Amino acid sequence: MANSSLDAIRTKVRRLTRSPSPAQLSDAQLDEYINTFIQYDFPEHLRTFTLRSTFTFFCQPFIDTYETSVNPADQFYNWKNIYTTIHEPIFIAGNRAFFSQDRDQFFAIYPLTNFLNQEATGDGVTTVFNGILNSFNGGPASVTPVLRNQVMFDSIDANGVGMQVHDDGLGNLIGDGNGNINYLTGAYNLNWNIPPGVGIPINSQTVPYQPSKPLSLLFYDSKITLRPVPDQSYRIDMEVYVRPTELLNANQSPQLEEWWQYIAYGAAKKVFEDRMDIQSVQMILPEYKKQENLVIRRTIVQQTGTRSATIYTEQTQLGTFGTGGLFGPGW
Repeated sequence: MANSSLDAIRTKVRRLTRSPSPAQLSDAQLDEYINTFIQYDFPEHLRTFTLRSTFTFFCQPFIDTYETSVNPADQFYNWKNIYTTIHEPIFIAGNRAFFSQDRDQFFAIYPLTNFLNQEATGDGVTTVFNGILNSFNGGPASVTPVLRNQVMFDSIDANGVGMQVHDDGLGNLIGDGNGNINYLTGAYNLNWNIPPGVGIPINSQTVPYQPSKPLSLLFYDSKITLRPVPDQSYRIDMEVYVRPTELLNANQSPQLEEWWQYIAYGAAKKVFEDRMDIQSVQMILPEYKKQENLVIRRTIVQQTGTRSATIYTEQTQLGTFGTGGLFGPGW
């Protein structure tokens, strides 16, 4: 059986670049070229059928936005690097969800309308204010949760200079003061650096919401936003393109063994480019392109028999009890 391992790729690259000795090109340097091509060049040159997969995550109650994490235990660990793009269909709790990459379209349906309310009044001395949103002057306390990253308090000091603090998405207030906000109960603790002026209102700006089962998903700025905001955990499935796996062990092969020669030529091309050996780049380019065509061939053949999806795609002739309609042919 043909060898497609990292060791075979190393040997091929050394032959192509005329670098048989580790003194000319160490294994560490060689592996860097190989894995740089695999992880950064390959997925942008080719989106193969093999690299299309399903990503599943579980949303959390009252959390509407999800983005890449540096915590290895998190379900979004290094997400924006591992998954290059996301695609429909997207299912939330088994139901097809509306998908958008356009903020204008998405927030036209789910507007971020700020609710402005006076929370307290300055006396020129006091800097610390506590309370519950929307409860000023004996009004009813807030029982509606507010969106993270959409909370702001503002006022004006005795010299007519504006002040504001806003939340950091974790419940902390930062800016011209500090404090905290409970997104679910509306309870806040606010400590201004400078006291608001006498008789000057202290206003809040928030976006209240009613939690429910999400029906829509926005993908923008490598972040996922759900609407409505979840009221509990739900399973979310989406199609993604996955970055090819790097090769770390000498006996490790690519996800598809047939990729090994394409990877070798791609790595050799990068070696020549760093050496400014443009003539050698031109010499291997025809074979590099040939290997690229061979790699994409499987995807082309796989998709050849699939018709383009339209509004009529689901109108098949398959009946409930067979291929001839409800009761089968000849009924």
